[in-house]
Amino acid sequence: MILQSISVPRISALLVPFAFWAGSTTNEPKEEEFCLEENEKIIQITDTVEVADSSLIHALINVESRGKSNLLGDRHLGEPSVGVLQIRPIMVREVNRILKIQGSEIRYKRKDRFSRQKSIEMFVIWRDFHHIGDSDEVIAKCWNGGPKGPKKIKTQHYWNKVQKELKEIRG
Repeated sequence: MILQSISVPRISALLVPFAFWAGSTTNEPKEEEFCLEENEKIIQITDTVEVADSSLIHALINVESRGKSNLLGDRHLGEPSVGVLQIRPIMVREVNRILKIQGSEIRYKRKDRFSRQKSIEMFVIWRDFHHIGDSDEVIAKCWNGGPKGPKKIKTQHYWNKVQKELKEIRG
């Protein structure tokens, strides 16, 4: 399947393929969101980033938090991971470092980890900087285990969970 980019001027809400992302128990999108049909592949556009295929992001969200924006994890590590993608403070710093290198004036705050949209934006900025052309497996293992994630045995279990979610999403 070939995805084509679309050009939409500065949409502030993230286009998402599942009402689940919106935290909704119905198929009705929240006022600030737009949901497409479940099987439809889309281009997501925010003020900051464009995403060609949302299935990996959806799978990661399912594995990390089941879509709960207020979830706190890894409390035993001092600073907990937060939000739908379980982002740690060091990732916020890394995304801001990437944005600075790219000449962007946008900066994220630690509290932005609680925002579904901003968490996804941070993930995409990180992925597009560090993982152009990488497989879903490499991206997921690095998301879970850091830069050496693909070499760590512990990330295989995580990848198995992500793969299961991807199979359900992609059919």
